[in-house]
Amino acid sequence: MMIDFLYEAPVFARSISIAIAAIGSVLGVQSVRAQSIPSTYHVTRRIPVRGDGGWDYVTFDTARSRIFVARATRIQVVDANSGQLVGELQNTPGVHGVALAYDLNKGFTSNGRDTTVTAFDFVTLATTKIIHVTGADPDGILYDSATKRIFTFNGRGENTTAIDAVGDTVAGTLALGGKPEAGVADGMGHIFVNIEDKGMIVEFDAAKLTILHSYPLAPCEEPSGLAMDRVHRVLFTGCGNRMMGIVDANTGRIIATPVTDGGTDGNAFDPITGIAFSANGAGTLTLVTQPTPGKFVSENIPTAPGARTIALDPKTHRVYLITADFTPLPAPVAGQRQRRTIVPGSFVVLVVGR
Repeated sequence: MMIDFLYEAPVFARSISIAIAAIGSVLGVQSVRAQSIPSTYHVTRRIPVRGDGGWDYVTFDTARSRIFVARATRIQVVDANSGQLVGELQNTPGVHGVALAYDLNKGFTSNGRDTTVTAFDFVTLATTKIIHVTGADPDGILYDSATKRIFTFNGRGENTTAIDAVGDTVAGTLALGGKPEAGVADGMGHIFVNIEDKGMIVEFDAAKLTILHSYPLAPCEEPSGLAMDRVHRVLFTGCGNRMMGIVDANTGRIIATPVTDGGTDGNAFDPITGIAFSANGAGTLTLVTQPTPGKFVSENIPTAPGARTIALDPKTHRVYLITADFTPLPAPVAGQRQRRTIVPGSFVVLVVGR
């Protein structure tokens, strides 16, 4: 979902605590060490990034410690260590996100405005091909290393396009029965994707392009962000009605539906620390652990309004959020919805860590 203004209370700006589970042992697999949330997590750094425009997903490059930021018409690349803008990938109209194929030294963008994917060189950021996808408004995007395919989740097309990431050609299309948002790959050839308008998660076979399961998420509504604990096969889905759906990926059973803060749009899970994260547009980041079976401990960290998408660096255990400052709400005008606008030059990457 492209972000170009601050959503207003009461829909997206109520401060409510959340709890997300870091699930323990499943089927005899050793659990991540249970622990309480360190109270020392906080915003450790603010990295200003020049340029104006809205934003959507943020992606962390674990190979070169770079931050890929989708900025409406281009991708900006920031060095996470120096904080410097080290490159831009231009001509990505309506870009939503980036997927990185490390084994192929390639990157791919989902360009919602012109229904394309831009393939680019992972190192130089040079565009190598423009690929026309098979559904309107490609939004979420991911790379599945098991099949070496890129998947775009096409909002208005209500389908997913599979792209052969080796040859940069469309491999097929799968109807999803509703508006897809974020997806995750389980590493074994299965993809899970939130269907926002139907309140469900669809699981499909990445090679055969066939739907395996459709799991209802009620009482979760309008699911958007999605993360996965691959070891224990648990999904963390952010819901538009201020709750988190924690789902057993093997059965579709909802394990818990803890409350979230307003405007949740991004989730992450750190497999080393066992901490799950929720980025909330209301201006908080929630961290949750499970110190003992069945007991969830949560802590809300202040961030900034609008910081609702998230990327995790699993090496340093830092998370990255993106936002900007906004003008005051204009005076009300009859029959018109009033929106805040972005203050020029105020875009920033927020770094949260210990």
